[in-house]
Amino acid sequence: MPSAQVVTPSGRGKRKRLVLQSRILVAGVAAVSSFLIALFIPMKAPAQQAVVPWATQLMQQHKTFSVPPKFQGNIIRQVNLSSENKVIALTFDDGPWPNTTPQVLDILKENNIKATFFLIGRNLKNFPQIAQQVVADGHALGNHTWHHWRRQMIEFAAAREIEDTAALIYKTTGVKTALFRPPNGFLSNGLADYARRRKEVVVLWSVDSGDWRGHGVSVEGLVNHVLEKAKPGAIVLMHDGGGDRSLTVQALPKIIEELTHRGYKFVSVPELLQMQDQELNK
Repeated sequence: MPSAQVVTPSGRGKRKRLVLQSRILVAGVAAVSSFLIALFIPMKAPAQQAVVPWATQLMQQHKTFSVPPKFQGNIIRQVNLSSENKVIALTFDDGPWPNTTPQVLDILKENNIKATFFLIGRNLKNFPQIAQQVVADGHALGNHTWHHWRRQMIEFAAAREIEDTAALIYKTTGVKTALFRPPNGFLSNGLADYARRRKEVVVLWSVDSGDWRGHGVSVEGLVNHVLEKAKPGAIVLMHDGGGDRSLTVQALPKIIEELTHRGYKFVSVPELLQMQDQELNK
């Protein structure tokens, strides 16, 4: 039998150092090899491009809903168009709102209709993606204040209600708008005056669907309220936010169907004002 080899403590230490040096050398060679491969062999580009954040895309192609000079700083409820322009503008207040606003958008898309949405700032803060979808679908936006307060306001408070909402609309959707609608249509609490000094158009309505009334309202009632007062150049008030708007969602297809049957075409408020401006300039 061969004699057993005796390993001294100093021999064990030398062997450990050799093993460690060998591992370091191998790791170094591997690292250098990887670097050279990456340097001389181009990396294959990914099949899909990097996704640009939605808000960034909107900011890159921002949109302005301006109004003709003759409407700046004025109050409108409807416009008077010639009989050949049988158009009407659908407007929706108090959004963006979960469930309801997406349902309204789906109905409008199915019928290839562009409408105008007056947004509340605090709702926009809570549901920014819904507002982004409104813009992506091609609808116009208006300012409906931050809190939807109806009380009397000093100029500073009115400024915050309007300007903070305008700033968030632009930050969230890339949209600048000169359209303003005071809560409940109130004209004497300081908000409308401040908006008019900003050269915005204060957009009221000529047709009230009555969907804000709550109790005692039916789908048939909402439809009839609109149809009875509809006329060319009218602005229709409806709501997609601020509460349960399921009746509005049910009534909207019926309103669209009947108005279409009567020969109406649907436009946004900016389009309506542009049409009026063109007729006046003929």
